[in-house]
Amino acid sequence: MTLDTVRQLALSLPGVKEETSGGMPAFRLRGKVLARFYKDGDTLALKTEYATREVLIGTHPEAFYVTENYRCWPWMFVRLSTVELRLLRGLLEDAWRPLASKRQIAAHEADANQRRTT
Repeated sequence: MTLDTVRQLALSLPGVKEETSGGMPAFRLRGKVLARFYKDGDTLALKTEYATREVLIGTHPEAFYVTENYRCWPWMFVRLSTVELRLLRGLLEDAWRPLASKRQIAAHEADANQRRTT
């Protein structure tokens, strides 16, 4: 998984913009960060729900982890070299959906439905 792949996935979600955070690429919706890269080039910090984070760390420890200073925040780290594309796509959408407007969600679902039928 590369920065370009993550960029393509994130920017396919309506309203998401690429900016920087800490000098690294970050993806935002309505000014809120959904995901950001770290300088090592293989780590993505991703906003998530606590329960989802615990399940993923337990079932895919090679791909997901959290550091002690992030334990109290709804974020986890993703090792891009080991995460599956399909899983990351869903997690990015999960981070996007609570911040998206009803119109953005409807546009995304219409696009997804159109892709399934073609």
